[in-house]
Amino acid sequence: MHTSAHTVLHDPDGLIEAGLPLDREPYECLVKAVLAWTEQNTLTARALEQIALQLTGHARAVVSDVRRRADQLPKDSGPEALADVVLREAEGRLTVPIEGTARCVQNRARLVRALYERLDRLDAAAPV
Repeated sequence: MHTSAHTVLHDPDGLIEAGLPLDREPYECLVKAVLAWTEQNTLTARALEQIALQLTGHARAVVSDVRRRADQLPKDSGPEALADVVLREAEGRLTVPIEGTARCVQNRARLVRALYERLDRLDAAAPV
């Protein structure tokens, strides 16, 4: 007999995730630190890969938030159309394999920053 303490949730529409706010501040600090790096980076390739993985996972979460907020706007509106462009670019950038380089990590940091900028603009454009 197999028993488990885990509960499997079926949430194909992402309703549970939609109600949870992103933990934005630590990632904004990480983005700021990563983008301030100079050529004299002393981190190992493995450490850089781990940072890139963290930023990639968070970028995917922000993509989901941007998509949900854009879907709430009227179709063919300016902010919704711009969000679609940013989302297509983000999806393309997220398919690039992770490398253990500062350049890769900084590209992921720029992506997170751009996604948050779009998210803020969508919040400002949301109907009251």
